[in-house]
Amino acid sequence: MQNQTMQALSPKELNYIADSITNEELLIKQCAATASITHNPQIQQALNHYVRSHEQHLNTLVNALQQHQSLAPAQVQ
Repeated sequence: MQNQTMQALSPKELNYIADSITNEELLIKQCAATASITHNPQIQQALNHYVRSHEQHLNTLVNALQQHQSLAPAQVQ
């Protein structure tokens, strides 16, 4: 495996990740809310599985941002 250095994310990439984070948060809330009101155990189990899956996606996106944070240019005020 080659040693690769990370490059700073472009504004378009940052916006895409931010939108993806928002979408994952919404999916987590919707799945959790629906799981809490359903009376079918199989549906509840599936929805809880989806909550965990979307939480993993969210963590992956947040970690990606944190890894690239040190590469972000400093803003001049």
